[in-house]
Amino acid sequence: MTAEDFQAGQVLLIDKPLTWTSFQAVNKLRWEIKQAFKIKKIKVGHAGTLDPLATGLLIICTGKMTKQIDTFQGQDKEYTGTFVLGSTTPSYDLETEIDQTFPTEHISEALIHETTAQFIGDIEQFPPIFSALKKDGKRLYEYARAGEEVKINSRTVNVSQFEITKIADLNISFRIVCSKGTYIRSLAHDFGKALDSGAHLSVLRRTKIGEFDVANAVSPSDFIASLTSE
Repeated sequence: MTAEDFQAGQVLLIDKPLTWTSFQAVNKLRWEIKQAFKIKKIKVGHAGTLDPLATGLLIICTGKMTKQIDTFQGQDKEYTGTFVLGSTTPSYDLETEIDQTFPTEHISEALIHETTAQFIGDIEQFPPIFSALKKDGKRLYEYARAGEEVKINSRTVNVSQFEITKIADLNISFRIVCSKGTYIRSLAHDFGKALDSGAHLSVLRRTKIGEFDVANAVSPSDFIASLTSE
């Protein structure tokens, strides 16, 4: 591809690595495109944030295709991952340490499968306090890290598919298809509550956004290598 191709607009499917922020991925690719083609300015943006501890599909748009970002963001998303039963963390994932433990002896495989029904369809959930959502001009995680309490409103989201794919002791693997704005971390937390126990998210991978599949995505390093090979 040429500089003109990127300016005219491209949709790049990137497999975001663990620990990278979505913002870092956008900045890295923008810088590499500018370097490769000796251009001073190009629009680059992503269609849907992934947490640093999540991997998987990140749609990155360049040039005129950045106008389509809202359209891509509004599409349903598919995730796979793992909940750990019996304990919770303040961030609902592994960003923070376990703060509470709960009994799990009463939880059977049948109960785990049955409980998924409570989370299919339109559901109410509270975003995690450790999230990038803004409240009164500040990110929620800023309040959380400062130890400040803040009122968070619930939101209605839709889960069209929720499948338990493997149960290995306290590790519950799943596949979920859901609407924009769904927090899988919050779902993990609420799933633990519904089992009269606790749970947190230990693994998360975004596998699809609409018709776009992570199977067709490339790593940032492979994308950068393709730029230099051209």
